[in-house]
Amino acid sequence: MKLMQLAYCSQPFGYSLEILSAILVASRANNRKNDITGALICRSDIFLQLLEGPEQQVKNTFEAIQNDDRHINVHHLINQPVEKRLFPAWAMKDDPVKTWMWSREEVSNGIVKSLSEKEIEEVFLKLAKEATIFDF
Repeated sequence: MKLMQLAYCSQPFGYSLEILSAILVASRANNRKNDITGALICRSDIFLQLLEGPEQQVKNTFEAIQNDDRHINVHHLINQPVEKRLFPAWAMKDDPVKTWMWSREEVSNGIVKSLSEKEIEEVFLKLAKEATIFDF
């Protein structure tokens, strides 16, 4: 089966813990059904998400995200074939934006959109290394 990774960033609209929880519950259920794994890095000023799985299912999921009114300014960052998944055990790992990432000012000024694909990959590689089976 041909696997792909797709990463995007967006600005949350109406961010709250309740909205985030609803997004995670729905995405985990849908992702399990569609054989999609990945990670969502989130904070009130940014969503940065990596989706991985069968190409068509990933594309369909991204299209649904683009049409979801909880996301503003969706910006496509990476779309590439891969041999293996970074988050094979995670229907959707969620993680707050770490201090080693970016300040709110940097996010506001568009730092994520200015990063290379390699730099985006490195963010998710670092997160994958931190992920353990105890993070559920």
